[in-house]
Amino acid sequence: MHKPVVSGPPVLSPIFLVGQAPGIKEPLMGRPFAWTAGKTMFRWFQESWQVDEATFRRKVYMAAVCRCYPGKNPKGGDRVPDEDEIQQCSTWMEAEFRLLKPRLILAVGKLAINQFMVCGKLEGVVGKLVPLERFGHRFDMIALPHPSGASTWHRMEPGKTLLRQGLGLIRRHEAFSSAFGS
Repeated sequence: MHKPVVSGPPVLSPIFLVGQAPGIKEPLMGRPFAWTAGKTMFRWFQESWQVDEATFRRKVYMAAVCRCYPGKNPKGGDRVPDEDEIQQCSTWMEAEFRLLKPRLILAVGKLAINQFMVCGKLEGVVGKLVPLERFGHRFDMIALPHPSGASTWHRMEPGKTLLRQGLGLIRRHEAFSSAFGS
């Protein structure tokens, strides 16, 4: 893992977005989802909820399973953090949960989803609201696909429809109303 640690600003929010790990540009930009995947994700939010990136960042706590850039995968793209790296960073998420007591988790991508529940295929979790308990705290989770340019899942069926369903569930969740107003 390559420092520096990347995290969002301290936002007291009922919504906690969890991604996989920063990409190569996020340490330079100093914030999560600052590059290509972030542009796609924030476009989803703008189109679905009319919430721009700056507003989302002010209203939602953003973190990642691993807080440092994991490096390049020799076969292309970014390397997926391994179990030891995930375990070393897990104390941060636990502490954040205990402080924030989020009511809604937005788990972005399989690695983030797998921190809360077993995720076989995205079709089984995206577009659904899942009540869960973690770190002694109950919350709802809505899984989103990873917005990476390398992934085509969210651009074809059933991914397009399930993504739209998931974004609708988020918009109708009470935590969304609490964070963004009606």
